[in-house]
Amino acid sequence: MATHSEPFKQLATRRLNSIPEAAELLRAGRLVAFPTETVYGLGVDAYNTAAVERLFLAKGRPSDNPLIVHVASPQDWPRVARTMTESAAAFLAALSPGPLTVVLPKHPLISPLVTAGLDTVGVRIPACQQARELLQAVQRPIAAPSANRSGKPSCTTWQAVLEDLDGRIDALLQGTVSAVGLESTVVNCCGPVPVLLRAGAISLADLQAVVPETMTMQPTMLGTPQWLASPGLRHPHYQPAARVQLVDLWTEIALPDLPHLLSQASIQPMIYKAAYAGLTPHPLAKQFELHATFATVEEYAAHFYEFLRRADRLQVEVIYLQRAGEEGIGHALRDRQQRAAGAI
Repeated sequence: MATHSEPFKQLATRRLNSIPEAAELLRAGRLVAFPTETVYGLGVDAYNTAAVERLFLAKGRPSDNPLIVHVASPQDWPRVARTMTESAAAFLAALSPGPLTVVLPKHPLISPLVTAGLDTVGVRIPACQQARELLQAVQRPIAAPSANRSGKPSCTTWQAVLEDLDGRIDALLQGTVSAVGLESTVVNCCGPVPVLLRAGAISLADLQAVVPETMTMQPTMLGTPQWLASPGLRHPHYQPAARVQLVDLWTEIALPDLPHLLSQASIQPMIYKAAYAGLTPHPLAKQFELHATFATVEEYAAHFYEFLRRADRLQVEVIYLQRAGEEGIGHALRDRQQRAAGAI
């Protein structure tokens, strides 16, 4: 399993507010981070193999982990894919622009490094206006994984991008991650039946409302080109320095021998049920260095990665996360929680 680990030449990372300036750098083969509605992406010209190689080096990303290619509109797909399948066309018409990636047969001009040598490529049209204006200005396909060091939590603020990549990329387009906070849904559309490879804000039910035959990835697909076609599945991802423990109730947090610095995130206030006192706050609540309670699972997902990063900035030792449910974006959030805990 190849990994780019050689010393990296320090760069002067520029902070930009100009979309034309960012587009000019991308056309010149430079690395530019930019916001989307999911997470911050690290963009590079998908036709430029030397530039793509620099991206893998900057992130420390394994070279067998493919990248998703972004374009400004559904009409731009011929720049990325060799053919458009019926299912992909239906998904793009119904659910894009948005947090959706469709996997299609690769266009020969796309660098083989982008697809990790596979003959398929992930295509996405982001909904974020700033991202789409940038892609329109570049007028070429932009490969863009998440703008973070490989394995760490993704970035949803430009400040977090600089924490990981300052001095390793050419520029950063300052902006705001507008909505989702988790990476896009990935669905393979190359076969007779679409297959959901990676969960995101667009759920299996959403996909099946468009193409009822859509199915989830089966265990028999592990290790096949079908499975390999999506990023974020095989390598460690989304992991903070702190140890992550997943819980459903406060009663799962043991009282004795706890580390000094703790953090906790939940969807609703987590309740400790004392046999003699009914429902009360857990007696450990005051020990948490960082505490977050979110009103909805959508809000939890939007702030999830930044919560992990805030905990690392405080050098907490253990992060307790309340497990998300399986409905809607909860399924995707639960997947990211498990990966943050090293459980997948």
